[in-house]
Amino acid sequence: MAFSDRLLDAWYRGHPALHLLRPLEWLYRRVAVRKRAAFLSGGSDSYRPPVPLIVVGNITVGGTGKTPMILWLIEHCRARGLRVGVVSRGYGATPPELPWRVRAEQGAEQAGDEPLLIVQRSGVPLMIDPDRSRAVRALLEQEELDLVLSDDGLQHYRLGRDLELVLIDAARGLGNRRCLPAGPLREPPERLAAVDAVLRNGASSDSPDGFAFTLQPSALVNLRTGERVGLDRFPPGQAVHAVAGIGNPQRFFATLEALNWRPIPHPFADHAVYSPQTLEFAPALPLLMTEKDAVKCRAFAAADWWYLAVDAAPSPAFVAWFDGQLSRLLPDHL
Repeated sequence: MAFSDRLLDAWYRGHPALHLLRPLEWLYRRVAVRKRAAFLSGGSDSYRPPVPLIVVGNITVGGTGKTPMILWLIEHCRARGLRVGVVSRGYGATPPELPWRVRAEQGAEQAGDEPLLIVQRSGVPLMIDPDRSRAVRALLEQEELDLVLSDDGLQHYRLGRDLELVLIDAARGLGNRRCLPAGPLREPPERLAAVDAVLRNGASSDSPDGFAFTLQPSALVNLRTGERVGLDRFPPGQAVHAVAGIGNPQRFFATLEALNWRPIPHPFADHAVYSPQTLEFAPALPLLMTEKDAVKCRAFAAADWWYLAVDAAPSPAFVAWFDGQLSRLLPDHL
C-alpha cells in the first residue's frame, strides 16, 4: 500500500500516530480560517463574475462523486434553457498555455482527465487554469453564458461565488474531523454551516445533515469501439479486472460487486497515468475501469476493455431546492 493510501486509511479509520501531526494541523487550520475571513471581509481581492457562479466542491480529501454531479448540473440547467460553462483547475494537465480551452479531441495529458471527461460527455465550454478567476474571464470572453460552474474551488477564495454546493461521501463522512495533515479536511468542519447545500453521496435519504444523492450505473462502454451495452453484458459471477485511479477506489469496486460481478481490484492513485504495461494482468479477463480512467487509456485499449458509465441521481428535494436557487439567481431567464 502506497504512503498516500496508508495516510488516507489512517484519516478515516484512525491511527494513534496522527496526534504527532497536530502542530502542523493547527498551522494549516489557522491559514485556512484566515483566508476565508479575508474573503468574507472583502479583503481577498476576489473577482465577482458578471453571471452567477456555482462552486461544486468538498472539504475532504478523496473522491465524493463531484464529476458525475457536475454532469448532472450541466444537463439539468440546459434542460431549463440555460447556457452553461465550466471552469476547472485542470489537475495534472500540461497545456501549452493558460488559461486553456479543453476540446474533446485533446489528450488527457494536455487537458486533465476530469475536464476531458466532462467535455467529451457533455460538450460543455470548459476552461482550465489554476487561477479560476482568470479561467472564468477567458471563458466569458469566448462564450455568451448564463451560468458558470466551478469544478472544485471551494477554497479558491479569489473567485467570488453565488452558491456553494459541498459533496461528502456518506460512508466515510468527515473521517476523524481533523484538518490536513492530521485528517482529511481542507477546512474545519464548521465550514459546512456556511455553505448553501451539502450533498451526501450514497445516503439512503435526505437528512438534516444534507441532501442525498447516489451514483447509478447506466451502461458499459467499450474503450476501443465506443459500443454502449447494457449491464447484462456479463453474467452474474463474472470475474473481471477492475481498475480505479480515483479518490475512493473502493467505492468503484463495491459498485461492481453490487452488480453481482467478481472484481479483482487494481487500485491506483488519483489521476494516475497509465501505459499498456501498467494494465497487463493475469489471468486474461475482461477489464473494467471508471470513465475517468478511460479517457487516458483509449489510445492503447484492448478489445475487452470497458468503462462503467454512472450518472448522479440527486433526491427530489434537492432538485426542487436547486430549481428555486436558479429562479432566484436568474429570474429573467426562467
